[in-house]
Amino acid sequence: MQNNPNAVIALIALVVLGLLASQSFVTVDAGHVGVVKRFSAVQEGVLQPGLHPKLPIITQVVPVETRIKRVEADATASSKDLQIVTSKIVLNYMVDRDQADKLYEQLGVEYPIRIVEPALQESIKATTAQYTAEQLITDRKEVAKQMLADIEQRLESKFLMPTDLSIIDFQFSDDFNRAIEDKQVAQQAALRASNELDRIKIEAEQAQAEASGLAQAELERARAESEAQKMLRDTISPEVLQLRFIERWDGKLPVYSGGDLPALLVPPNSAPVSQ
Repeated sequence: MQNNPNAVIALIALVVLGLLASQSFVTVDAGHVGVVKRFSAVQEGVLQPGLHPKLPIITQVVPVETRIKRVEADATASSKDLQIVTSKIVLNYMVDRDQADKLYEQLGVEYPIRIVEPALQESIKATTAQYTAEQLITDRKEVAKQMLADIEQRLESKFLMPTDLSIIDFQFSDDFNRAIEDKQVAQQAALRASNELDRIKIEAEQAQAEASGLAQAELERARAESEAQKMLRDTISPEVLQLRFIERWDGKLPVYSGGDLPALLVPPNSAPVSQ
């Protein structure tokens, strides 16, 4: 080597060429885009996942993740009815891959801390103030939907796209929790009283219906007996009674002691006998 300076120069040139060649290509991993910087200035457009050529030394490629990310926030806010509410919220979001160059140029790689977390805190407070404490409990899905819409507006100009928001927990003051418990107890008591009243009412209606049915049955029975007696009176005349007596008579006159004579049955409409 010492006796051949050309060999040293050739070796150095080979190393330099190797370094230049290694810096002439860049690989963008899946789930990322590449933001191109030339002389530290961000270039318009992004590199999609894959192998790309680049100018060595003067060009740098900064990877920006485009997968869905998760951020969790705890925030204390006041509800519409001035109750103190501590919320635990989880937000899923992702970078707008086609605008990643603008995101990096304006915010760098620290955008979760600089933008997402503060925006989530503000969305929690703003949305919480629109609902009463009771509504936060009963309308939880609606609250989450409203909170997501609010943070979408806040992050839209920052090239970030929220995908989902979940309310993990709402915590209230001890006084509010006791008030809710007392209200539930009162509601249960009122429900039991209402059910008891309905039961009594139904039983009274059943008793009334039963009494009405018995009275109607008694009335029908009396009406039937009255009609039967009327029919009996209409069909039984003195002639019929006399005919039935004759039909049952065996032809023998009764024997009486003393001077009494038996009475003879004479049809009421028979004519007197001429002498």
